[in-house]
Amino acid sequence: MAAKDEPIIIKKYANRRLYNTGTSTYVTLEDLADMVKKGEEFTVQDAKTGDDITHPVLTQIIFELENKDGQNMLPIPFLRQLIAFYGDQMQMIVPSFLEQSMIAFSKEQERFREQMKGALGKSPLDMMKIATPIKALEEQTRRNMEMFQNAMRLFTPFPPAGSNGSSALPAEPARKEGSEKPDDLQELKEQIAAMQRKLDTMS
Repeated sequence: MAAKDEPIIIKKYANRRLYNTGTSTYVTLEDLADMVKKGEEFTVQDAKTGDDITHPVLTQIIFELENKDGQNMLPIPFLRQLIAFYGDQMQMIVPSFLEQSMIAFSKEQERFREQMKGALGKSPLDMMKIATPIKALEEQTRRNMEMFQNAMRLFTPFPPAGSNGSSALPAEPARKEGSEKPDDLQELKEQIAAMQRKLDTMS
């Protein structure tokens, strides 16, 4: 059995059954989703090989939830953009950006929950004040995406194929990419960190 400070081991067998070694019981994907919501750490291992398969199992949970009526959270434009990043030079940056964005969103979510609790039973005017943090969060998300898109341009080494524009304009970015790519990567990381600090100040 895992120690208290270690993730619970979930073993997945060839028949697709999942076994929680912490409770010595078989569990379902729904049970794992509940564990995630409760903040319980776990890793999923292939019972035969011992390989860590947590990522595909969590992805499967999201797939199952997205297919339940009324539970869709991932809009089609987001899914299209996400798919487009696979195999792209920006793929290595996307996970960090998404992780930091979700951490920041979670912090705002907790603040919003507290305000909702405090507003129960209050007047309609007090309830209207609840919309303020939502609008602030939407605006911050919009700014985050703009900053991310600007940062992505640092990683575009060549102008689009078939461009008929002046050759003098794309020449410098192409040369910059070849000689300063590590610096550009560092700059992007700093921008992501700056985004996180800016979101923290909203709390």
